[in-house]
Amino acid sequence: MRKTYYIENLSCASCAGKIEEAVGRLPEVREARLNFTTKKLMIISDQPFPEGYRKTLEDLADRIEAGVRLREEPGIRKTALSWGRPAAVLFSIVLLVGALSSRSPGLALLFFILSYLLAGGDILLRAVKNLLRGEVFDENFLMSLATLGAFAIREYPEGVAVMLFYKVGEWFQDQAVEKSRRSIEALMDIRPDYANRRTETGSGWERVHPEQIPVGEEILVRTGEKVPLDGTVIQGEALMDTAALTGEPVPRRYRSGDRILSGLISRDGIVVIRTEKTFGDSTVSRILELVENAAGRKAVTEKFITRFSRVYTPAVVGVAAALALLMPLILSEPFRPWIYNALIFLVVSCPCALVISVPLGFFGGLGRASRMGVLVKGGNYLEILEQADTVVLDKTGTLTEGQFRVREIRPEGNLTREDLLQLAAALEAHSSHPIALSIRQEAGFPEHLPETEGYREIPGRGITALVDGVRYHLGGTALLQDLGISVPQETGTMVYLAGPEGLLGSLRIEDRIRADAPETIRELRQLGIRHLVMLTGDNPAAASAVGEALELDQIHAGLLPEEKVRHLEELVARSPGKTLFVGDGINDAPVLARADAGVAMGGLGSDAAIEAADVVIMEDRLSRLPEVIRLARRTKGIVWQNISMALGVKFLVMGLGLFGLATMWMAVFADVGVALLAVVNSLRILHQKI
Repeated sequence: MRKTYYIENLSCASCAGKIEEAVGRLPEVREARLNFTTKKLMIISDQPFPEGYRKTLEDLADRIEAGVRLREEPGIRKTALSWGRPAAVLFSIVLLVGALSSRSPGLALLFFILSYLLAGGDILLRAVKNLLRGEVFDENFLMSLATLGAFAIREYPEGVAVMLFYKVGEWFQDQAVEKSRRSIEALMDIRPDYANRRTETGSGWERVHPEQIPVGEEILVRTGEKVPLDGTVIQGEALMDTAALTGEPVPRRYRSGDRILSGLISRDGIVVIRTEKTFGDSTVSRILELVENAAGRKAVTEKFITRFSRVYTPAVVGVAAALALLMPLILSEPFRPWIYNALIFLVVSCPCALVISVPLGFFGGLGRASRMGVLVKGGNYLEILEQADTVVLDKTGTLTEGQFRVREIRPEGNLTREDLLQLAAALEAHSSHPIALSIRQEAGFPEHLPETEGYREIPGRGITALVDGVRYHLGGTALLQDLGISVPQETGTMVYLAGPEGLLGSLRIEDRIRADAPETIRELRQLGIRHLVMLTGDNPAAASAVGEALELDQIHAGLLPEEKVRHLEELVARSPGKTLFVGDGINDAPVLARADAGVAMGGLGSDAAIEAADVVIMEDRLSRLPEVIRLARRTKGIVWQNISMALGVKFLVMGLGLFGLATMWMAVFADVGVALLAVVNSLRILHQKI
């Protein structure tokens, strides 16, 4: 079972990691994912959740960060600082100015204390509560210890000013994270708010929530409205904006009889739709669920930073203690300057800049991919795309259009062309394969075909069935070899019909190479993809023709599904980088699952594609593949920029602090200032040209 909670009042990024770890240790929890950026906690369990479980989790989270609240429905999330806090900061500044201008030492000290309490009273309170719970290395305790230490060595102005600077920086940081989260989620905002269904009298239309619409009901979509559920257009005509789902800027026209998906927007026209799925099963709901889950799948870099921050903070605090206590004794110097240096280390030891900016960078990449019409199921798959050096491609529907046409019909013996086509169409009547569709299309989709009995599909081979009591076999070269019938190698895709007396005829099926396939292959080469391989179940002659035209490195044809998996495993074992498999997501589920990352082409509306693949290119465009690889590399670059900037500034300030050249102002900038810069840097991915 899986449950999602929406978190309020969570302001500490490192605390979010501690909450995730604490929830994950609960005996009934198999996996817990908490994303600080989206403020969502997802829990997976093998048993039903007990009544009142939300309160149990809320109490656990509250012990780590006071004031955290959980809700089961999405709603307005409260930011860490209310608008009353800036007013307190302003009064604190007034008192600080009064203290600095006062000629009475006693009155000045009183103003310093009042100013400090106004600015950081809540931080002191949280620090005490967390300390009593055993949370020693949280940001509240570290900032409180540093500023109170400044008071202890009589650096009153700096103690107050640093707390003020920290508080203002924290407020801006929270606002920046919240704004960036909303900006990214706005890219993926395809959820319809309502549906228009017929009133009970049938004389008009009423607005209801899409969840209230059952399968088979008629709904109306007007100009400017979103399609709320998957279905079929039964009346009207409209120009639909598909960009939210596919990234394709050119609208498509939908007419009566066309299947339509939820999430599309009518730009011009009115249509009546008969629903085919409930809201929970519709395309828009499945996509939104994937996006929400993607934010919780952490990349290796995210996990490393989480582990690093747990070591980094105690280590820096240990260095601070050594500076304050040991260095004065070793060098026989006064304690006061070394205590001041130690306080700088305490402020710098907060890991928030790292813990916030890294997941936000990946979240931005996932949001941008969604705008492009590509669903990436997690930051971990963005990293795999970034590290890819081998791309394995299916042929039919991936490198080729997948729209087969019968180009030649060659009967043998006494069989006529019409008889051969009718028998082939009858045997293919129950198959959904594109080749079967092309044969039925060539036969004119006749309503009356010869009746078949004993129908059996032979995986990777073809079909066998009885027609008028006679056993017929329809398939490729491999099927004929199994029957002991030899045929010459021919170019193109060949389908053979055999009966008790042997070969009865053949049909040549042709499929065109995608228009964007040659340019896609060139771009992949330019991106440094070293191995481009085709794995297909099609015959070797047809596969070679496509592979040679596209100048692929290896071509493996005539493969059964299990043979595809074996070849892929060999490629994965030999590749120093990551291996991608690109297929249609319907017939290639085992290979998609075995690759380091499976990429489904044209997965829009396909349950099989969305379930099997790690990356779903929702529009049927192969050229999206190099684009999403470039996006993954840019995302990873921004993430490492944030890491380098955060650690570089922190280590620089610590180095200056060792020589007495740093101030606590610098330390606060190395904490909240760098975090703010990292947040802004993470947003660049939303606007960069890919």
